[in-house]
Amino acid sequence: MNEQKILIVDDEPDIVEFLKYTLEKENYKVIISYNGKDALEKVSEKPDLILLDIILPEINGFEFAQRIKLMQEYKNIPIIFLTAKSSEFDEVKAFEFGASDYIVKPISTIKLIARIRAALRDTGKANLHTSTSTEISVGPLVINRDSFTVKIDGRNVFFPKKEFQLLKYLVDNSNKVIGRDLLLKIIWGDIYQNTTRTVDVHIRKIRKRLGVHHNLIETIKGVGYKFVNPV
Repeated sequence: MNEQKILIVDDEPDIVEFLKYTLEKENYKVIISYNGKDALEKVSEKPDLILLDIILPEINGFEFAQRIKLMQEYKNIPIIFLTAKSSEFDEVKAFEFGASDYIVKPISTIKLIARIRAALRDTGKANLHTSTSTEISVGPLVINRDSFTVKIDGRNVFFPKKEFQLLKYLVDNSNKVIGRDLLLKIIWGDIYQNTTRTVDVHIRKIRKRLGVHHNLIETIKGVGYKFVNPV
């Protein structure tokens, strides 16, 4: 069986069984949860991807996603929202909470598998350039976690602490859309006086320091930002 594991979080047994059957046919290992609280425990099994509904007992999908993205060990697990909620508001909110993709039910099995493979593929590419070592090398950048220094095209460029932390977090989550609210909470903490405008200002300063490489940080209108891995 494929070593890749997918956690399905949905409170409708018929949908869960259908998804389980579909994924197992593609040789994925499937983990099942019917509510958000139980799903938080199942994440300890380290799935490679999470299929997540929004409306769930005990802890809803948005809160579940937010908690996962704040956990260092699990924050890089791609989350695909699979839901009947089709409003633009819900879709934007999902991306703000760190979703890799947003799929409205019903969807054909062929498209679902394609979207899952794409999310897993993107995560694999990002992980090639995400390291627990002192230095992160990605494209023209070399980021040193210990010395809080950044080299761009081999040249040392000074980044103030918050700008450094923000850049490093985006690089650590390359090719993922990160919402402004989540960035604000992670970089400035749970208790802050700032608004998401603070994130925008710091992103603008980072882009200025990146110079000709400013387009490595992509704006996702109405949602947040994404560091585009140049590989």
